[in-house]
Amino acid sequence: MLNKLDDFPIHQTPEPIAVPSTSDRNVYDRTWFNGYTADGAYYFGIGIAIYPHRKILDCAFSVVERGGRQHCFYGSRRAPIERTEMQVGPFRLEVLEPMLRTRVVLDDNATGLACDLTFSARTAAIQEARQTLWSGDRRAMDSTRFDQFGRWSGVIHHPDGGIKVDDRTCYGTKDRSWGVRNVGERDVGGAPMPPPSVFFLWAPLVWDDHISHAIFFDGTQGEALVREGITAPLYRSEAEIPGVVDGLDRRMATARHRVTYVPNTRLAQSAEIDLVDIDGHTTTIALDPILKFQMKGLGYGHPQWGQGMWKGELEIGGESFDPLTLDPLARENVHVQQVVRARQGSQTGIGVLEQICFGPYRPAGFGEFLDGAKA
Repeated sequence: MLNKLDDFPIHQTPEPIAVPSTSDRNVYDRTWFNGYTADGAYYFGIGIAIYPHRKILDCAFSVVERGGRQHCFYGSRRAPIERTEMQVGPFRLEVLEPMLRTRVVLDDNATGLACDLTFSARTAAIQEARQTLWSGDRRAMDSTRFDQFGRWSGVIHHPDGGIKVDDRTCYGTKDRSWGVRNVGERDVGGAPMPPPSVFFLWAPLVWDDHISHAIFFDGTQGEALVREGITAPLYRSEAEIPGVVDGLDRRMATARHRVTYVPNTRLAQSAEIDLVDIDGHTTTIALDPILKFQMKGLGYGHPQWGQGMWKGELEIGGESFDPLTLDPLARENVHVQQVVRARQGSQTGIGVLEQICFGPYRPAGFGEFLDGAKA
């Protein structure tokens, strides 16, 4: 099972690149992006992933404008052996220059959603720490991720209008991750198991001359499973980035979070993040949400278009919904990203806060699987 990548000296095992190093059916390899403006006028998200043992390649594109509906495109196909073939029907991702520039195209299709967008990096690649989470004696997640911050240019067309995306005003984050995590249909057979609980926060933020990033996984009692804080330089253009890795990212000793929830929901009304450096100095960042995006628009938790679910040899679908009218405690609606204004001392920034909380979580007073915050 050879593909074009086998012609490069990149092998990590004696097998061809198309053969994963693990037989876990939940192995995956994903590229993900977001894009947004500092005034919260719009937000869009993009995702494409291959699941080699499930033999699936799927993708999604979704956009919401402030006060409007969120529009979603979903695509799924039988995965090709050729890993460089990143196309699902009318959707394709083109790596124009690795870790600098990527083009995403969604040609006209029956959903009424289309785009031609180019991402241009403004940071070197920033590797998050390996994330390994356990369910009993089994790894429920074991993955590596790297992030890049950048700018977007291009156009978006959707059923209610269109957006001219200008790289002077449109920020974005690229997220590449691979490894093993729960995707697709749940495993069946064997002894019944309780539904898994998860608490996750992810906060990539852009400041005038640098970026900050914080990643959290908590257990049900609030115990730290993953705690990471990072700062790194921000460059004015991709031409100024000195290399794939610039060696200038600064790792914190730890990070902390505090979230205030909208009553009767699990949605952040505001949040604070502490970045604690190796000398114990703490920088506190306050976050104020200004626009909400439902992650089900990219397949996360979607009951029909969930990631890694077999849909057929080639299928596309779409939907539009008003985010303000959804039940915030329905399982598929709890996972969100919000565009946030950020403040640390006299500095102001912009970014996103991603959050998902399923199951009991003592610090917030959540005692059931999907109860809301007390008023």
